[in-house]
Amino acid sequence: MRKDIIFLFGCILLFASHSFGKSANPVFKPDAIKGLMLKTAEWQIKHPKHAQNDWTNGAFYAGMFAAWEATRSQTIYDAMLTMGEDSTQWRPYRRWYHADDIAICQTYIDLYRIEKQQKMIQPTLDTLAILLNNPYPYKGIQVIQWWWCDALFMGPPVLVKMANVTGDDKYAKANDTYFKECYNLLYNKEEKLFARDLNYVIKGDGNDRREANGKRIFWSRGNGWVMGGLVRILQELPADYPERPFYETLFKEMAERILSLQQEDGLWRASLLDPESYPGGEVSGSGFFCYAFAWGINNGLLDRETFKPAVEKCWIALNTCVNEEGRVGWVQPIGADPRKNFSEESWEVYGTGAFLLAGSEVLKLK
Repeated sequence: MRKDIIFLFGCILLFASHSFGKSANPVFKPDAIKGLMLKTAEWQIKHPKHAQNDWTNGAFYAGMFAAWEATRSQTIYDAMLTMGEDSTQWRPYRRWYHADDIAICQTYIDLYRIEKQQKMIQPTLDTLAILLNNPYPYKGIQVIQWWWCDALFMGPPVLVKMANVTGDDKYAKANDTYFKECYNLLYNKEEKLFARDLNYVIKGDGNDRREANGKRIFWSRGNGWVMGGLVRILQELPADYPERPFYETLFKEMAERILSLQQEDGLWRASLLDPESYPGGEVSGSGFFCYAFAWGINNGLLDRETFKPAVEKCWIALNTCVNEEGRVGWVQPIGADPRKNFSEESWEVYGTGAFLLAGSEVLKLK
């Protein structure tokens, strides 16, 4: 009898832990996650913005492909094919030397892996051939290829994906070179965050750019781009790739720091070190952090007990930033630094992309 009571009590506790844990909130139910991903993707498809192969849509279609993998929506898949076939003819954007203009190629390569049509990646191959063999055309001198932190989402995934598709490690090695140049230029080892570019690196000459509270300026979305880019690099690199430990170490180091900067409402502010000056959560940076944390948990790089509460808190908050139509709001507009001029009415395609990427990994959380 006593054993029966103990067993029954154990069952009650197990039921309670499931009932009042993550699964108790309907936003974590698989059908709810997929449904909201479809709703936001379809709203954004109906409201295009910018050239289809520029950097903003590079982030959006990265999220679209992740959403398709999660939902197998024919609407999403057809939209990606239409973008490549009709709108861009599978071409990067205008500048062969600029990471922003090859960001869209991530999606071309992902679709090529399914469709196996050479035309989907040939323009990317041609552009990368120029990139790897020609100096950055700046006043006749060579400069660091990726001199702004956002570039670490735009360019690296293209190179490592192409290394896998072609079997040629020259692309992965080029990525190592370019990435580490940017890391050495912009990564602050004390704060464990990336400055947006050299304009935000502390110079010690009395002209340092600081926030109102005196802290250094570290942009939420810029660091979100970096974290998202690291995920997409690590997804591609083989386990025994010589430089993989560098990327894993950086990913974990940044994740711990960024975790400490999450605000009570579950989101991050536009400026990471001066949240008081930037009221209201910013969805594009927060979406990328949610994506990175959830992926890190799902792939054993981040401690589940430490990071899962932050992911859950963020996902709940992100859900409140989607209106009834499926528009993702509270997205800081295009710019190169923290901004204050955004609201629930503010949307951008990269905000939807970040939201879709986050959803694709939250869906896998156990």
